[in-house]
Amino acid sequence: MVENHGRDRAGLTPREIDVLTWVKHGRNTSEIASILEISERTVKFHISNIIRKLNAENRVHALVIAIEQKLLS
Repeated sequence: MVENHGRDRAGLTPREIDVLTWVKHGRNTSEIASILEISERTVKFHISNIIRKLNAENRVHALVIAIEQKLLS
């Protein structure tokens, strides 16, 4: 479910965009792992990278930043 191909201004990878998109849809770590067929640990790793790259406080703050920067549709 990549909404942005390649790398964007924030340096998020397509997989990080996938994870953030599912966060936007209200999915928790376990649900995202199941949907993307990856481990929960990998989802947490992606979320940690997203938070760092966007200089966010937490996943909700990262989501707000991503929406403001139009990184998600």
